[in-house]
Amino acid sequence: MTAELQHATPREQSAPLVEARADGPVAEVTIGSGAKRNALTGEGWTQVERSIRELGGNDAVRAVIIRGRGDTFCAGSDMTEWTGAEPERIEDSFARMEAAFRAVEECPVPVVAEIHGVAAGAGCQLALACDLRFIADSARLGMPIARLGIMASPSFAARMVALAGPSTTRQLLYTGRLLDGPAAVAAGLADWHLPGPMLTTFTKRTVARTAEQPPAAVRAVKSAVAATLAPMREATRYNDRPAVSLDDFRLGIATFLG
Repeated sequence: MTAELQHATPREQSAPLVEARADGPVAEVTIGSGAKRNALTGEGWTQVERSIRELGGNDAVRAVIIRGRGDTFCAGSDMTEWTGAEPERIEDSFARMEAAFRAVEECPVPVVAEIHGVAAGAGCQLALACDLRFIADSARLGMPIARLGIMASPSFAARMVALAGPSTTRQLLYTGRLLDGPAAVAAGLADWHLPGPMLTTFTKRTVARTAEQPPAAVRAVKSAVAATLAPMREATRYNDRPAVSLDDFRLGIATFLG
């Protein structure tokens, strides 16, 4: 069975395209338009959430690969939609991001990120929400958000802490440093690094091997690991702080887009 899910309407032509293809037991989700290093608008993040939840409800799907369109994964959120935005709209955008990450974590089958180019900010969070991350040697991964006045939420920090520990998380969030493939693996933020031209073949082969296992057993693995992470995830689910320091955020966005 082959199905293509595209969530875009004429009203949302400015939103990046999110394509989900279920072709046999392995589904593939391609994010972004190829422009702006696949940075997503708030609506784009909602498209990611919908696609993942639809695939998770498809009994024929046994694993999902997420990759960016073209030669990069995702540079985070499209900052142009935040120019002059009111606080309510900014908060809504961050809520849509978090809903997408939660959808990946709650998907009943394994979700694997294939990372080329850059996975930064919300793009990094998307990768960290996945079960496994395979990264190109030359790719870069990290959270350079403090300089934009973005307030790291507990859930943002928790995803990194669960993989890299608190000290590495502090260092990366304090400095905004991006890690290349080998460094990301050494830090625990990725599982395997390879030369870029070899990455897609490796990802497909590894995920196909997972999809060959008895599906109930694989789903049980994901559920069991999720149960061990549940206390941290539940403790960080709600955030009573603003998503951004508004004055710093507006200055940071203006400087970045300058």
